Amino acid sequence: MGRLSRLTAGCAGVAVAVFGTTALLLSLKGAPPDGFLADPAAALVPAGLALLLQATPVVSRNAGRVVHGLAALLTIAAVAICVATFARHTAASVATLLALAVLLLLGHLIRTLMSADRRQRELAGFTDTLAQSMNEAVVARDTNIADRKRAEEALSEHAAELERGNTRLRETNTRLENALTFKNDLTSMLTHDVAQPISSIASLAELLHQDWDDLPDDVRHELATKIDKNTQRLIKMMNDLQLLFRLDMGSVTARRVPVPLHEVAETVVAGSAAGPGEMLIEIDAETSVLADRGHVAAVLQNLINNALAYGVAPTRVTARRHGEQVDLVVQDSGPGIPDELLPNLFGRFMRGAGLGLFIVRHLVEANGGEVRYERADPHGARLIATFESGPV
Repeated sequence: MGRLSRLTAGCAGVAVAVFGTTALLLSLKGAPPDGFLADPAAALVPAGLALLLQATPVVSRNAGRVVHGLAALLTIAAVAICVATFARHTAASVATLLALAVLLLLGHLIRTLMSADRRQRELAGFTDTLAQSMNEAVVARDTNIADRKRAEEALSEHAAELERGNTRLRETNTRLENALTFKNDLTSMLTHDVAQPISSIASLAELLHQDWDDLPDDVRHELATKIDKNTQRLIKMMNDLQLLFRLDMGSVTARRVPVPLHEVAETVVAGSAAGPGEMLIEIDAETSVLADRGHVAAVLQNLINNALAYGVAPTRVTARRHGEQVDLVVQDSGPGIPDELLPNLFGRFMRGAGLGLFIVRHLVEANGGEVRYERADPHGARLIATFESGPV
């Protein structure tokens, strides 16, 4: 596991523990305390310490078992606190349980990274052993000419075998490095992107808990709505991560059937955050593509969410047939995408774009299509997903 990722995860654990302690002290200020375990904010303290333990480097397997065991006990204690306070502080307990779920996922990723790092060190040691064996074989000499020839042939075969082994090791190291890069990026994204909604949920729930009797009904409803929005944001992030893992393992398959684009577009737009007049659908009712219906809906949903988040209304959803293919286009009226972002636009963890466009690319490719970006005239961004045309 990289030092930066371990340090980031450790800092996140300390931050959660400090936040929980601060929220707990604020909730007890000015009132007779019912005990530190009477408030769900107390659960953040053992949860943060558990995450800090997960990021602590260990020098042996026994030490690792002890550290992971302590982390598991702290996590169980955090969950027990939430359960114990559920009847009295339902909203805050639910928000804290969501935060614990994300911290558990982050701890699992940390253990995976440590395991991959250990495997890489073992492979490096094996490579050194092979290299040393090769050097020892090269310096071997035989004074007998016939034996020397046989030895040279054996050494040549041994060298060829070592080279093949080194090639396999290099390929394995490359895969491990890619996996470590992916998991480090994922850890960094979780630490940054998950912190904001968790912090917002915890703060809003704490406000509801402390000032419930003094707040008017409309303010209570507004705070509950904000908690729900942040919760839905976390749920979407977890669903995207689950799909990302399936894509990374190559386990996503497409069941291709004729999909009516106008019908799917109407359903997706109706469920989006677009206001009246912000989304325009310009697709013939007869236009269809040959693809997995769920994949087409997910592609369109991510493209529309991207346009709403980074573009300017109105956003148009159109489709045009050319030959045996159909271009599904989502075009906003904003300034377009900066040139420096274009080379990695559909890559993993594009800064500020989340996982949406990366998932779009893989889902479109799983259905035999492709996705690209074009500048709109006179301004705006055009994201185009091309699928095979359905039956006319």
